[in-house]
Amino acid sequence: MFGYKYLTSKHLKGFDKYKYSAIDTSPLSRYVMHPSWNFMVKFIPKSIAPNLLTFSGFLCMLLCVLMLLVYDYDCTASGRPGDGRKDEYSIPNTVFVLCGILVFLAYNLDGLDGKQARRIGVSGPLGELFDHGLDSYIVFLIPYCLFSVFGRDQFSITVFRGYLIILSIVLNFYVSHWEKYNTGTLYLPWGYDLSMWVSTILFLQAGAQGPVIFKTFVFNDVTFVQALEVAIHATGLFTTLPVAVYNVILSHRNRTGKMLSLREALRPLYPMTVLTITSTLWALKTDALEQDPRAFLLAFGTIFSNIASRLIVSEMSGQRCDGVSLLNIPLVAVVVVSSYLPHLTLPLLYLLLFVVTTAHVHYGVCVVRQMCDHFKVNCFAVPRDKIK
Repeated sequence: MFGYKYLTSKHLKGFDKYKYSAIDTSPLSRYVMHPSWNFMVKFIPKSIAPNLLTFSGFLCMLLCVLMLLVYDYDCTASGRPGDGRKDEYSIPNTVFVLCGILVFLAYNLDGLDGKQARRIGVSGPLGELFDHGLDSYIVFLIPYCLFSVFGRDQFSITVFRGYLIILSIVLNFYVSHWEKYNTGTLYLPWGYDLSMWVSTILFLQAGAQGPVIFKTFVFNDVTFVQALEVAIHATGLFTTLPVAVYNVILSHRNRTGKMLSLREALRPLYPMTVLTITSTLWALKTDALEQDPRAFLLAFGTIFSNIASRLIVSEMSGQRCDGVSLLNIPLVAVVVVSSYLPHLTLPLLYLLLFVVTTAHVHYGVCVVRQMCDHFKVNCFAVPRDKIK
């Protein structure tokens, strides 16, 4: 079942030659987080594999998601009384506290895995791919969970605008890897570390004082959530995107990048553009997003993670990326059918979610197993000679 080979011999040869290159200029990362991780990693037994730390962080996020799906499936539990919400449907404050702890734990485990790998001498392409592949899911899951902090009332925003926030956040992640695809270097955005701290604080604040703390106006008739919405969109439009474009142009001008033609340089954007346009039209033309925002957003996030993971594989192996995402095909089909047969919207949404989730899990497991076979390593175990 998981023996399918997604990676070609060219991919594997490219991984053999791969050298990690990243630039992190974030003051929070350089002066706070990295020193903290350098200290904490000394207390982690050398027998614990770096990928196990990465996967444990991912499981923390999944636990956060599962709790909120149970307590707030329709994203209304944090609405103010009088807005159609009953008090007994409120999310217990302890759930928000646990979510804050889990998010921060996931963040730190994600930072510690690379430190652990270098400490015991097992750094390699598998670890980076495993890390960034799971990051492509976590980057979506965090705002997915934060929906439950703000609810759906007059102090919040519509689910469509919530979808646009998620879209903006995942596009920032994707743009950074498009940048690396062209330049060969991953320029880590300042917003990543800051967003993890902000997300943690928002959950803990909601746990300490209840979600009502965010039901306020920051100035005039602009609510806290609306101000946060503007800040998120502005970060992508005025920092991440222009900086990435500048770095790609500069690498081409200085002949330090991959020197791709304009058409090839833009190739990674094709599948993401199809996903963005199709999902947005589906949300606007049908009531799929309104009827079940959790399922809609989870399907979107899963397809995004698959597209991003395939781009990461291409950038690391030095191979041409996919111009078409296979998971976009069932998405387009579902959107077309549900537009003409609206009564089938929800069944088709659930079918799509099942198909894309199964396909993405299959892709991830098969790629990791194939790389483990190629490098002759165990994904979750440390070689005995490295433990001493």
